[in-house]
Amino acid sequence: MSRFLGTDFLLDTKTARRLFHEIAQPLPIVDFHNHLPPAEIAGNHQWTNLGEAWLAHDHYKWRLMRWAGVPESHVTGAASFREKYDAYAAIMPRLVGNPVHHWSHLELWRYFGLEGTVLSSATAERCWDAAGERLAQPEFGARGLLERMKVELVGTTDDPLDTLEHHAAFAGTRSSIRMVPTFRPDRALALEQAGFAGYVDALAEAAGVSIDGFDDLVGALGKRLDHFVAHGCRASDHGINTLDVPDGDGLPDLDRILREARQGKQPTQGDAAAFRFALMTELGAAYARRDLVMQLHIGPLRSTRTRLREAVGADSGGDSMRDRPIAEALNALLDRMDRDDALPSTILYTLDPTKNAVLVTTAGNFQDGSVPGKVQAGTAWWFNDQLDGMRDQMTQLAQMGLISTFTGMLTDSRSFLSFPRHEYFRRLLCGMVGRWVEEGHMPDDEAALDTLVTDICYANARRWFLDKA
Repeated sequence: MSRFLGTDFLLDTKTARRLFHEIAQPLPIVDFHNHLPPAEIAGNHQWTNLGEAWLAHDHYKWRLMRWAGVPESHVTGAASFREKYDAYAAIMPRLVGNPVHHWSHLELWRYFGLEGTVLSSATAERCWDAAGERLAQPEFGARGLLERMKVELVGTTDDPLDTLEHHAAFAGTRSSIRMVPTFRPDRALALEQAGFAGYVDALAEAAGVSIDGFDDLVGALGKRLDHFVAHGCRASDHGINTLDVPDGDGLPDLDRILREARQGKQPTQGDAAAFRFALMTELGAAYARRDLVMQLHIGPLRSTRTRLREAVGADSGGDSMRDRPIAEALNALLDRMDRDDALPSTILYTLDPTKNAVLVTTAGNFQDGSVPGKVQAGTAWWFNDQLDGMRDQMTQLAQMGLISTFTGMLTDSRSFLSFPRHEYFRRLLCGMVGRWVEEGHMPDDEAALDTLVTDICYANARRWFLDKA
């Protein structure tokens, strides 16, 4: 039997094999942060072929296709999904070493009965036909794919302007899956960007209020947040490109900054930093009052390639890591909320893996005994959710904090086929724990080990995102 992604992949000790096969593998999935389209879940979208299911939205795959020399016509352009799929299959042997090579095969094997088949031009036709046959079946629509992976919670990512009509429609159906919205108010904080004025106008209309100053903006966001909570929202999420400490002790005139931004005037760096700091502080307090989790995704450098952005748009594979310092500003922001006892349960993610230790040690500063792991150093994110990245993140969390309170893996994905990433994470975790036991770093106590793995893979996330619902 091939060793490639075999039954005991990453499980190199007896303890690891027992923990994965008996404990971790059967657990359901709480995927509390992803970018799945709510309309496709509510409408139980049915894909016509594997090319569409794989390549319609996945900028991880797009990025590698370009890197391997595939022209844009066969990545996001006018080529058919069959042509794009064939191009992707042809480069698959060249993707070795990248997690997408592992993920793609796990997806073929776990969803489409192609265990042991290695994708290439030689096997592309067989994989296309097998996947197409299953995707044509009603049980392989959006909901069926989620149920197949035992997904209990889907936390989508939604703008405050969203009506949440698809969440409401889905809530009225009979399903083992719960889909909840996540409040993502990034555009309300992006006062330097074109379209900010129009966004504030649209927010005022959606909230049914007039926004004449900073307090009005906070109030409008609060009204939309209540709308989200009414539809099951359990968390917020913020994509933070840069994080700065405001200059001086006091805040500038926030009403002026907002007014000038709505008039199209570019704010100074100091004004922008002060505005975001103040609005984030207010939003943190709003989350705390509503017992919501605050997620901060820190450090992307967005859309750096102009031609790609203009041709394809954002989220198309043109982003990278930002390498700016974050420790001082992050601690100042969390401290400002904590001083008023208004710091919500929080998960911190960094795109720059050199900042993992910053997140872990920062999280430790703000534990107050009210919730185990109240501030989390979140799972390895984006470019880092590969084996070395996840291993390093969990090792640092274990050594500088408490891995036992970790809320574990999420997909952060736009693909309904991405859920074998949880298996990938669980195998790695069980492999790590198994080696710690074999090397004498951890007691060989089956009950304690079972609890640890269950908590990290499932129970901690369930307590944070489902049990309170």
